[in-house]
Amino acid sequence: MLQPAITGSGVFTPEQVITNDELVVAFNAYVDRYNAENADEIASGKIEAKAHSSSNFITSASGIEQRHVIDKDGILDPKTMHPLFAPRADDAPSLMAEMGVKACQQALDMAGKTASDVDTVLCAASNHERAYPAIAIEIQELLGIQGFGFDMNVACSSATFGIQAAADMIKSGSINSALVVNPEICSAHLEWRDRDCHFIFGDVATAVLLERADQAAGPYFAVKSTRCATAFSNNIRNNNGFLRRSHEQMEDRRDMQFMQNGRKVFKEVLPMVSRHIADHMADEDVQATDLKRLWLHQANKTMNDFIGKKVLGRTPEPHEQPNILQDYANTSSAGSIIAFAKYSKDMKDGDTGLICSFGAGYSVGSVILQKVG
Repeated sequence: MLQPAITGSGVFTPEQVITNDELVVAFNAYVDRYNAENADEIASGKIEAKAHSSSNFITSASGIEQRHVIDKDGILDPKTMHPLFAPRADDAPSLMAEMGVKACQQALDMAGKTASDVDTVLCAASNHERAYPAIAIEIQELLGIQGFGFDMNVACSSATFGIQAAADMIKSGSINSALVVNPEICSAHLEWRDRDCHFIFGDVATAVLLERADQAAGPYFAVKSTRCATAFSNNIRNNNGFLRRSHEQMEDRRDMQFMQNGRKVFKEVLPMVSRHIADHMADEDVQATDLKRLWLHQANKTMNDFIGKKVLGRTPEPHEQPNILQDYANTSSAGSIIAFAKYSKDMKDGDTGLICSFGAGYSVGSVILQKVG
């Protein structure tokens, strides 16, 4: 059986940034406008007044300080409160493909490889810009890759599930290499007018190149083991899809965008993820003392702190469990890959690390890696 390895990684970061303070100003202006327009109904008790948000609330609830987005102006306009994307012609690159190509090129450059060295493109993300043709095939075309590509969606676990799919194909010998790319435009499925979640998401694209280890051009991370699990739950849900242009047709359907029952998610997902990682490590004879790095899904700092402590049996040191949440916010499937890309260069030959992502489904995926070279 052939040994799969991650030989390159890439992160495309949008230039526009929204700080918590900026977001709160826009949200509170929207709240004041809403409460004024509905003053009579609020006074009669027919509907409830909306409450202000604050930077302190956001930071304490999530650990988030800012987020990168594709479109800042639409989100911060109290009359709009969602990103504005100009429609693109069918013969123009899609937004997701454009982002994905930039991350993929970084991964190729890091690995010392070109498009001619790649057999497969997997576009693994929470939301897809269209049903078909697949975004992966478009990225394949834009990069000039032969072979095949396909899209997959396992919400926030899409990247780790994509890594498992690519690794399994490499192990079997059906392909020699694959780009797993995660273009996440999370700002498009977020309800920015909901105080409980208006601060959660940001936009980004990540990519990793997986190859046969014997074809690596330099140091790499051997994929020692992968594991995925799912269990159905409605506690994180989006009934609509992806890049809609306006709110008007959805005014009476709050469930048509990102929704979650945060308390139930905390209660049910935390033990599921902790147990999943512990069982995976035990089956692969990996001890807590063997782990040099945990690259966790970046959803909430409290959740990650809990999981890290459960896995290591103590409070992790910052370098053992790096967080990027404060700078990027929740970027769905891309979060754990951002952490890996930014905090893996110091790993030494023989060091072991673990990538884990989790989210809607419920879903959880983990990848045990060992640095070689």
